[in-house]
Amino acid sequence: MTSAPRLPLESEGETATSIPRHLRYTWDHEWLVVDEGNATVGITAFAARALGDVVNLRLPEVGTWVEAGESCGQIESLTGVSGLYAPASGRVLEVNTALADDPGVVNAAPYTGGWLFRLRVENIAGALTPDAYAAHCAHTQGDRR
Repeated sequence: MTSAPRLPLESEGETATSIPRHLRYTWDHEWLVVDEGNATVGITAFAARALGDVVNLRLPEVGTWVEAGESCGQIESLTGVSGLYAPASGRVLEVNTALADDPGVVNAAPYTGGWLFRLRVENIAGALTPDAYAAHCAHTQGDRR
């Protein structure tokens, strides 16, 4: 397995100043970073905190096509099961197989070791800028600064 592209260090909370600036976001709290047409995808620290302890993941299979905004997997935590939504359309190139043995990495390091999958991007629709995502988080839960 290859390593994820350069991602930021973890932060304590999602505020306008702590949200990684080089990523793009979705309304459903997924992030992506595109490098030479390939995107690395994960969930945000905001989502990881809201979910609680992640205990199991159902990620899309390598080679499958995912459609932006559509369900492509599930994240199971101690509090329930949440959908995983594709932040872009494309073919899945790789999944983070290390998460099968330690899904808690999604909570501990959502922007680094907790990345979920990579895809060859064909279309990115409706991705939020860091500032728009910060406003979304503040509106969703109140600003945690």
